[in-house]
Amino acid sequence: MSRVSEVPANPDPARLRASDADRERVARVLHEALGEGRLTVSEVDERLAQVYGAKTLGELEPITRDLPGHALALPTPPPMPAPRAPQSGRIGGTPTSTVAVAVMSGAVRKGPWVVPEKFHAVAVMGGIELDLTDARFAAPEVTIQVFALMGGVQITVPEDVTVDVRGFAFMGGFDNSVHAGGPPGSPVVRITGFALMGGVEVSPPKKRRIGR
Repeated sequence: MSRVSEVPANPDPARLRASDADRERVARVLHEALGEGRLTVSEVDERLAQVYGAKTLGELEPITRDLPGHALALPTPPPMPAPRAPQSGRIGGTPTSTVAVAVMSGAVRKGPWVVPEKFHAVAVMGGIELDLTDARFAAPEVTIQVFALMGGVQITVPEDVTVDVRGFAFMGGFDNSVHAGGPPGSPVVRITGFALMGGVEVSPPKKRRIGR
């Protein structure tokens, strides 16, 4: 059984088929060179035979190579697409919740939960703990919108997750101690929001002690 030959993703420009317009363009250059005295009539006739017999751009290119300013420019092959970073195995799943509210109380999201594309955390004189150590993410990029009024929100972000913190605090704090980005293809967590007389703390997981 014969195999079908594969067409390369970026073919050699010299091997591309020449069009009638390509041949006519080269023929015009030869006639101009004749009028300028650069070529004789016999030389033009000889080269025109080569022009109209050419099947590829690579066969046309040498015909005007010795004429100043008239070298045939071969098309530049398109660049190869950059390889995509592999997607993290932590991306995907159905969100388990989209909001955490703590009003004079507490709320916790930890363990194997699924973070939605947009999550809201509202703490009013209360505390919220969001632990992403064992979490999955419904989308490659998720946003956690935080509002803390005289309350606090603690967000734990592991090393294999990229975090971007852009919140604002008034008479409070919006602190981030996670500085390293995750590996290529890792989930991206954008944390934004507002803290009024409250605090938002983004930190890495605490190292577990071995023994005592």
